[in-house]
Amino acid sequence: MFKWFAKLFKSDKELRLKVAEINALEETVKDLSNEKILDESNSLRRLIQEGKMTLDESLPNAFALVRETAKRVLGQRHFDVQLMGGIALHLGNISEMRTGEGKTLAATAPVYLNALSGKGAHVVTVNEYLAKRDTVWMGQIYHALGLKVACLIHEGAKIYDPEFRGKYQESALLDKERDTTGAFLVQEDYLRPISRQEAYRADITYGTNHEFGFDYLRDNLAYRLEDQVQRELNYAIIDEVDSILIDEARTPLIISAPDTASSEFYKTFARIVDRLEEVVDYAKDEKLRTVEITDEGINKVEKAANVPNIYAPENLRLTHYLNESLKAKALFKRDKDYVVKEDEIILVDQFTGRLMLGRRYSGGLHQAIEAKEGVKVQQESRTYASISIQNYFRLYKKISGMTGTAQTSAEEFDKVYKLGVVSIIPNRQLVREDMSDLIYKTSNGKYSAIAADVKERQKKGQPVLIGTVSIAKNEELARALRDAGIPHEMLNAKNHEREGAIIAQAGRAGAVTVATNMAGRGVDIILGGNPPDITQAQKVKDAGGLHVIGTERHESRRIDNQLRGRSGRQGDPGSSQFFLSLEDDLMRIFGGERLKGMMEWLKVPEDMPISAKLVSKSVSQAQSKVEGFNFDARKHLLDYDDVLNKQRLSIYKKRQELLITKSHPQVLSMFDMLWMSHLENMEALSESVRLRAYGQHDPLVEYRREGHMLFQQLLAEFDQWMVENKDKLQTTNDQRQTTQNIPPVVSNSSSVV
Repeated sequence: MFKWFAKLFKSDKELRLKVAEINALEETVKDLSNEKILDESNSLRRLIQEGKMTLDESLPNAFALVRETAKRVLGQRHFDVQLMGGIALHLGNISEMRTGEGKTLAATAPVYLNALSGKGAHVVTVNEYLAKRDTVWMGQIYHALGLKVACLIHEGAKIYDPEFRGKYQESALLDKERDTTGAFLVQEDYLRPISRQEAYRADITYGTNHEFGFDYLRDNLAYRLEDQVQRELNYAIIDEVDSILIDEARTPLIISAPDTASSEFYKTFARIVDRLEEVVDYAKDEKLRTVEITDEGINKVEKAANVPNIYAPENLRLTHYLNESLKAKALFKRDKDYVVKEDEIILVDQFTGRLMLGRRYSGGLHQAIEAKEGVKVQQESRTYASISIQNYFRLYKKISGMTGTAQTSAEEFDKVYKLGVVSIIPNRQLVREDMSDLIYKTSNGKYSAIAADVKERQKKGQPVLIGTVSIAKNEELARALRDAGIPHEMLNAKNHEREGAIIAQAGRAGAVTVATNMAGRGVDIILGGNPPDITQAQKVKDAGGLHVIGTERHESRRIDNQLRGRSGRQGDPGSSQFFLSLEDDLMRIFGGERLKGMMEWLKVPEDMPISAKLVSKSVSQAQSKVEGFNFDARKHLLDYDDVLNKQRLSIYKKRQELLITKSHPQVLSMFDMLWMSHLENMEALSESVRLRAYGQHDPLVEYRREGHMLFQQLLAEFDQWMVENKDKLQTTNDQRQTTQNIPPVVSNSSSVV
C-alpha cells in the first residue's frame, strides 16, 4: 500500500511513527489558548523563514497546530489517515483518498506548513465555486493561525476577511450560517474584493488551473513590472488532480485576440456541408474524432461553391473553411460539446459537464460552429501566448494532488509529472454494494428500466443519484422520469449555480437527483441531508443508503469510479449499478456489434437486460481502447509542446530581462510580434510535418529540427532589428529621461480573451 512511499520513509512503520509524533503533541496543544496558538504559529513561521528549521522538521508541530485549530473553529478533528494523506501531499505525492474521507480538511495541514515559508502555497480547484467555498470554509483555520488566504475568480480576486460584512449587519447570524452551510454554500459576505497582486501575495491562494495558468501567460505579456501579478511558483496542491492533470491535459491554455474580420465564407460553407450525406459524401471516424470528404462530396462542394478545383493552391483558404465546417457538422454536437446561450456558442467540458465561459476553439472551428448554429460569427483570432497544462504545472518547485481515483493513471502521473500515488486507507471500511451492469438493446428500454428501478427505491425512501454523460442525455432521462411521475432535481451546466445546494441535499430520504459528470465533486452527499439530521440519516440508512445509477460507461474507468464513489462515504451503506444500452456511444463505437448480433439472434426484447461476464469484458475492452487513444493524444501534445516549451522559457526569460532593465516599449512590442509570428510558424510546422510520415520521416524529429531553425531565425531577426534601430531607440530614451514621470505605453493585454 505504501511501497513507493516507503522509499521516503523507509517503512510503513516509520510513517506511522511520524503520525504518532503528531498525536503526542495533541494534549500539549489542546491546553493552549487561542492567542498562544497564534503565537506558536508566528514563532514557527519566523524560525522557518530565518532558516533555523526546515519544513520537514516543522511538520509535527505544524500539523498539531492545524488539527487543534480545525477542531476549535470547524468542530472537525483530523483523523490519523487524514494526517497520513497530508504528509504524502507535503512530500510531493498524489494522495488517493476515497470520496467522503475528508480530502479538503486533509489538505489544510500541508498547505499551512508550506505557506509558512513565505513563498506562497496555491490550492488548485476544478471550479470557482469550490475556490470561493474553501477560501471561506478552510480560511477560518488559516486566519486563526495568522495566515492570509485569498481566491482568484474570473472577475478579479477576493480575500477571506471575517470582519467584512455584506448583506448581514448581525455578525452572529452570519457566523452561524457559515458554520452550518459552509460545506456546500459560498458565504460571499466574508470575501472582500482585492487586486490580483494582493491575492498572489497572500500566504495561501485558491483558484482554478485556468486562472493560475492564464495569469502566468498574461504576466509574460506585461509591459511594466508592476503589471505582473504572480511571484515565483513555489508549491501547489491540486484538488481532483486526475481531472486537471489528465482529463484537461489535451486542451492547452491560449491567450488570443481578434485578428482578421469575420468571414461570410463560414456561413456559405455551413450551408454547403449541411447538404452533404454521411457515407456518400464524407466518412467520419468517431474513435479518432476525424472526418474525411469523399470524391463524391468534393464534386458536390465544388459545384455548390462554383469552384473548378477547391484544392488548387489559390483556393487554400477555401479548403480551410471546408475542413472546419465539415468538422463542425460531423463531429461536434449541440448540448454535448457545446450549448447555444444568448446568441453565443459556449463550450462544455467533456469531463465535468461544466460550461467553459470565455473559452473558444481555435483554428476557425469555433467560427464554423457559430455559422452552423446561425449565431453571430465572431472574428478569427491570433495567438499571443499559449502553454499546455502539463508544462504550466512543471514550473512549480513542488506539486502534489488529491483524488479518490488515481491508481488507474499512476503510470502517467509518474512518467509525465514524476508524481507517486499513495493510497490512503479509509477511516472506515467501505460497505457499498457495486452491482453488475445491466445492458439493454435500446436507449428507450434502458430509460424505462431506470425509471422503474428509481420508482421502487423512492417508495421505500432511498435517495438516488443518477449520472449522465452529457446535457442532452441528462434532459432525455429527466423527461423519462417526468413521464413516469417521479419528482426529481436536475443538475447540469445550464443550472450550475445551484450545484452545491442540489448535491448537498441529494442524500435526503426519497430524493432523486439527475446530474451530468460535474456531480458536485467536492461536496459530500450526507445521508439525511445537509446540515446533518440524525433521525433522517438513520431513516436513509435503513432504506439502504444512497443508490448511484450510471446511465452510460464513460471513456475513462476513473470517471465511473468517481460516480460510484458518491455513495458509501465514511462506512455508510450504499449501492451502485450501471444501466447500459447498445446505442450508448462507447458501446456503439468500440465493439457493441458483437453483443448486438448475439441479442438479435437470441431475440432479446427491448426491455429485457442481460448481465454476464461477456458484457463486463466488452465494456472493459472498450474503455481500455479509449483510454489508450486518449493517453496517446496527451503524449503527442506533450511531445510537441516540450519542443515549444524550451523556446518559451528562453523567450520569457529574455523578455523578463528586458522588463527589469526598463527597455523601451517598442523593443518589447517588436519582441512580442516576433514571438507571435513564431507561434504561428510552429503551428503551421506541426501540421505540415505530419504528412512527412508518409515519406518515412519521423514527424517529431522533423518538428524538433525545423523548429530549432525557426527559433534561431527569430533570435537573429530580433538582434538585427535592435542593431538597425539602436540610434532611434537611444534618442527616444534620452527624451524619456528628460520627461518627468511619463509612464511607458502599456499593452492592451486586459482586452485579450
